[in-house]
Amino acid sequence: MATTTIYYYITTSGKNIVREYIISLQKEQQAKVRRTLQLINEYGLSSAIPHIKKLSGTPLWEIRILGKDNIRILYVTPSSNSILVLHGFNKKTQKTSPKEIQTATNRYHDWLSNH
Repeated sequence: MATTTIYYYITTSGKNIVREYIISLQKEQQAKVRRTLQLINEYGLSSAIPHIKKLSGTPLWEIRILGKDNIRILYVTPSSNSILVLHGFNKKTQKTSPKEIQTATNRYHDWLSNH
């Protein structure tokens, strides 16, 4: 079984922004996000193939939680058996907003400079 370790981006002040975002969602939405993350954790990224997509031109990937609210969780893969979750948001347009991509990219660069 190919497990994947999930790490969360933590700010320099110690805040887990993505976890706070997930907690802010409605219970049903939280359950969908947690279920997808649990699948990835237990069975690896290949278990979430219909729910993951590479953002072209960036090192970022997105976990797509579909339904009435299109939730996106942006992450990178710092090693073959781990992901670093950087940003979560509700997607409102067809294309992922450059602002959301920039937020995740900034967090990734911050993480790289501290690790």
